[in-house]
Amino acid sequence: MSKIRLGIPKGSLQEATIALFAAAGFKIYANGRSYFPATDDPELECMLIRAQEMARYVEQGVLDAGLTGLDWVIESGRKVESVCDLVYAKQSRGKVRWVLAVPEDSTFNRAEDLAGKTIATELVEVTKRYFAGKNVPVQVDFSWGATEVKPPMLADAIVEVTETGSSLRANRLRIIETVLESNTLVIANKKAYADAWKREKIDRIALMLQGAIYAQGRVGLMLNVQQKDLQSVLAVLPALNSPTISALSNSEWVAVNTILEETVVRDVIPRLKSAGATGIVEYPLNKVVM
Repeated sequence: MSKIRLGIPKGSLQEATIALFAAAGFKIYANGRSYFPATDDPELECMLIRAQEMARYVEQGVLDAGLTGLDWVIESGRKVESVCDLVYAKQSRGKVRWVLAVPEDSTFNRAEDLAGKTIATELVEVTKRYFAGKNVPVQVDFSWGATEVKPPMLADAIVEVTETGSSLRANRLRIIETVLESNTLVIANKKAYADAWKREKIDRIALMLQGAIYAQGRVGLMLNVQQKDLQSVLAVLPALNSPTISALSNSEWVAVNTILEETVVRDVIPRLKSAGATGIVEYPLNKVVM
């Protein structure tokens, strides 16, 4: 049987990634000690790999495909096929940022102020290129972790990844510039992606993952409304594209089906009721495939 060897990012993204696969219909069973989690798909073999190393093993063909950050693909310089974006992070559905941060009480306000200074980061090559692009000479040191605690004694500034900025603020650091925005990617080995069976399998996995991500934080809404009130109801709906409108057995009524951000539903449903909608039903979504 043909199989896909797929890399799952080990570490901070591991739990969110396994949950995403579950929402997409793929069960991955990660044992705390094993680097080879079991799956319920006989065509899929998974391996836990640090996101920083994923592009290397995909390029070398050890893995057919994997999930990692755009940041680590750029940092590694490895030649891999980018299959699709998956915009999710450890805490949110947004992108993450690699930011240039300095001590709160420092006089640094822009990258140019750091000429001749030391920058600590795990994203060394990207940081070097960032400062080189501004013609600012700096010393970029690799940081093995706990980067936020290094200024001002061990470094003048840092380039660190953040979702909310809370950890930086807790360590009395302030952001002065964004170096790189990043999100998770599905990447593939170029030779594997040229194989028809493997390409189709990888694309199908990517499609289901994208569908699961798009469903996160969204709900379905269906309702009935009289034809005379339809335009008033439609004016209330911030639809994903445009609502589906279906005829009912009573020609004076129609059914409306749409998808909404979950955060707006508490405001929308009372307004729909006031506009003439009845039989309003909210339901959860597993996947939304566009």
